Amino acid sequence: MKTSSITAVVAWAALALAAPAPAPAPAPPGIPSADTARSQLAGLTVKAAVDDGTYDRDLFPHWHTVSGSCNTRETVLKRDGTNVVTDSSCASTSGTWKSPYDGATWTAASDVDIDHMVPLKNAWISGASSWTTAKRELFANDLDSSPQLWAVTDNVNQAKSDKSPDAWKPPLTSFYCTYAKSWVRVKDQWNLSITSAEKSALTSMLNTC
Repeated sequence: MKTSSITAVVAWAALALAAPAPAPAPAPPGIPSADTARSQLAGLTVKAAVDDGTYDRDLFPHWHTVSGSCNTRETVLKRDGTNVVTDSSCASTSGTWKSPYDGATWTAASDVDIDHMVPLKNAWISGASSWTTAKRELFANDLDSSPQLWAVTDNVNQAKSDKSPDAWKPPLTSFYCTYAKSWVRVKDQWNLSITSAEKSALTSMLNTC
């Protein structure tokens, strides 16, 4: 091999080693295997959602204090980001976040929303309307028992809004499997019902696993 070629190869290798690794996709706790998710889906109660018009986001107190000055939002930003730096109030001042819904990478926390996998209104119309406020607060800030909270691109989160999988799916089809497994796990963990259309959409998404 010519000296110039060897030099080029060495230079390319050095650049590759120096390049920062891509930000990892977040991995909230409790994501089940596909087989487990199918079993959990089969066990969920299927019935029509009950929307009596009384839902209010304030009925689910969220972004409560987790530790010190860190609330739930800042905790998820630190958990799901890479090289996240926070100030004295725990606000994220720098870092890198990869949104699993659309594959976009962001370096400003203001471009990232914390999504509730099962939206608060969807929870309300599928069983949470009968819960105590304390239980709804636990659901809205669930960091430990289910994959309920995700750091994602803000406008993608806004497009999702309160829609269930039969009305909205992540832009990345490669994320359908994880999305469905996570949605099912949250519904199973919190004993929430699903509609027949929701079950059909989740079944199709699990078939991509």
